[in-house]
Amino acid sequence: MFRFVSTEILFGLLLVPALGAFFWGTRQARKRALAEFGDLVLVQKLSATLSRKARTVKSALMLLAFAFLILALARPQFGTRVETVRSEGQDVIVALDVSRSMLAEDVTPNRLERARLEIMRILQRLDGDRIGFVAFAGNAFVQSPLTVDYGAAALFLNAMNTDLIPMQGTNLGEALNVALDAFEEGTGDHRVLIVVTDGEDHEGEIEGALERARDEGVEIHTVGIGSLDGVPIPEFTASGERSGFVRDVDGAVVTTRLDEATLEHIAEATGGRYFPALGPGANLDLLVEEVTGGEGRELETREVTQFDEQFQIFLGFALVLLFAEGLIPERRRKKEVWAGRFS
Repeated sequence: MFRFVSTEILFGLLLVPALGAFFWGTRQARKRALAEFGDLVLVQKLSATLSRKARTVKSALMLLAFAFLILALARPQFGTRVETVRSEGQDVIVALDVSRSMLAEDVTPNRLERARLEIMRILQRLDGDRIGFVAFAGNAFVQSPLTVDYGAAALFLNAMNTDLIPMQGTNLGEALNVALDAFEEGTGDHRVLIVVTDGEDHEGEIEGALERARDEGVEIHTVGIGSLDGVPIPEFTASGERSGFVRDVDGAVVTTRLDEATLEHIAEATGGRYFPALGPGANLDLLVEEVTGGEGRELETREVTQFDEQFQIFLGFALVLLFAEGLIPERRRKKEVWAGRFS
């Protein structure tokens, strides 16, 4: 099979006839200039050693060389081979808490924005690993299935906000089960679940999910984002303007605090680690290193047809033609006695 990779460059071949017309025009202009210079017969005798045929051949070689250069730039390919491509990496599911308590501003700019920023840093460091997202609050759902399309994954991550799930609260048990369901069956190793939350579990149904995670060999890392002191939860209008703080039915301001004990228990129960993200400038460099530094398994094997680059053939023809053009002299040896030259 023969093909050009950069077909748009082939439009450069339209310049070949234009160059041919330019060479013809310069030859005609040269003739007119010589005719105006003096007696045409005398001029022809003075220029008898010039070979018009050689000039024509040289011009033709230049045009052909230019055409071959255009063909080389268009990256011609022919000849194929089949290669087996194996991709290796980990399966990483990130479960992100999108409950309203994640709007608390004890972490700059708030818990949710900081969490998305740190997850994005993990995403940017992945190489061959698959990543997926689960959003959870009072219930949970898969926001993005496992994929190696990091651009698409970033779009799904940016779309995760507190409006995704109407049912408020924090159901860690359901979040864990939905995340475990997002992993493919039959892959019992190199699977990592990252839970990013303030840890306030309102349902208390995590033990069954932890037992399932241990049975399936899923390692869970937990990220506790927020502060240990109670802070209020901002409230916003439909237009996005701040209107105060969330209050309970009695009118008291609702506060939220990080529950480290629950998150430490989840991580320890599955062989993972707990990463606290405390304070305004919290970052998760250790988590990034933990996730991206692990060894992966073979995720996919596929056969790919590769085309062989053959531009060097056309480039070689162009260089040979240019070399040949330089070897052809414009003047020819001509011995002729001009009898009247001394009279």
